[in-house]
Amino acid sequence: MNNKKVAFYTLGCKLNFSETSTIARSFREEGFERVEFTEEADIYVINTCSVTDNADKRFKTIVKQAQKVNEDAFVIAVGCYAQLKPEELADVNGVDLVLGATEKFKITNYLNDLTKNDLGEVHSCEIDEADFYVGAYSIGDRTRAFLKVQDGCDYKCTYCTIPLARGISRSDKLENVLNNAAEISAKGIKEIVLTGVNIGDYGKGEFGNKKHEHTFLDLVKALDEVDGIERLRISSIEPNLLKNETIDFVAESNTFVPHFHIPLQSGSDDLLKLMKRRYMSGLYSDRVGQIKEVMPNACIGVDVIVGFPGETEERFLETYNYLNELDISYLHVFTYSERDNTPAADMEGVVPTKVRKKRSKMLRGLSAKKRRAFYESQLGNTYTVLFEGENKEGYIHGFTENYVKVKAPWDPGLVNTLHQIELTSIDEDGLVRFEFASEKVAV
Repeated sequence: MNNKKVAFYTLGCKLNFSETSTIARSFREEGFERVEFTEEADIYVINTCSVTDNADKRFKTIVKQAQKVNEDAFVIAVGCYAQLKPEELADVNGVDLVLGATEKFKITNYLNDLTKNDLGEVHSCEIDEADFYVGAYSIGDRTRAFLKVQDGCDYKCTYCTIPLARGISRSDKLENVLNNAAEISAKGIKEIVLTGVNIGDYGKGEFGNKKHEHTFLDLVKALDEVDGIERLRISSIEPNLLKNETIDFVAESNTFVPHFHIPLQSGSDDLLKLMKRRYMSGLYSDRVGQIKEVMPNACIGVDVIVGFPGETEERFLETYNYLNELDISYLHVFTYSERDNTPAADMEGVVPTKVRKKRSKMLRGLSAKKRRAFYESQLGNTYTVLFEGENKEGYIHGFTENYVKVKAPWDPGLVNTLHQIELTSIDEDGLVRFEFASEKVAV
């Protein structure tokens, strides 16, 4: 019996979390015990991200953290950064093995010899070879599960390295997705978040061809029928792929919650063209309008990039004013950073770092204002809250179906339970206080 221990660290998106969880299960099948990253382990696996410059820099810090706990441990890097810059990661002191996009799910095949290497060993592929689909979902880490339904992207956004890191757009078979959802539900997890690189493109490559056998709407309708799932949440979806039919279905759905996260990136049509996005701001406004018409209390999150080449003061203010007037709930603000092998890295009109930071701060301030206004608009309403599993300074937190974050004094009995609550007031942390409206909804 193997008595070795393995620990994981995940950088980046929900998709990475779902894949880490799946990789961890493959270790468990080989007899490894999973421990926290802060504990002593024989192997440390770091699932990397390459979306921002910051994620690249953090990698070295995380390797050092692992070495502090056990300097003899075997350190493995997987994920997007491992595919894009494998040699760079292999050169980091302490890294023993780097696995690219096609190899990360075969990780346990590389564990015959855990001797520390002077130089990291690289097993990566040409990204064209990443044309097969590997399903994944996260369980046991949280009270909600991230269910991967799609991978890769065929879009050519000029700032983005994800197609280089993850390959072409491809989907899980509908039957597999439904089976995974049923498995998750059977484990008592109350909420499933659908995740992928470009989930609105679901259906492409489902059976190894480019043809769509099913659409994203087919997926949503089928999942709505799965027994035992309390909540389904759609993660980030492109505005051009979020069809009105899907919005209308979610409004009437038994399990899909009124929460959408829709990347905008810029409110300036000129910049959207430079970014090679597949919509203009007018379409984005239409989508937001449609959501609010059929779900007035829906939460809408927005991704936005500041400091993209060509973002003059005038174009930035166009974005700021556009967002200020839009009926949205919060922003995820990304400060643009140049990525190798992307067209944007060679564009004119580079925005100075100092200006990027200032604009980022302005949009983060706008996000706080938007979130506060959204929370205030929800006071007096009754919702169902799902409590999470962490004790944060004596409080337990949870989210309503429309993504209002609430807090209550820590009570372990509330973890992973659903309760009817009435939202009463906003506290100094910007979180919502509440009163229980009734007994527990589900255990």
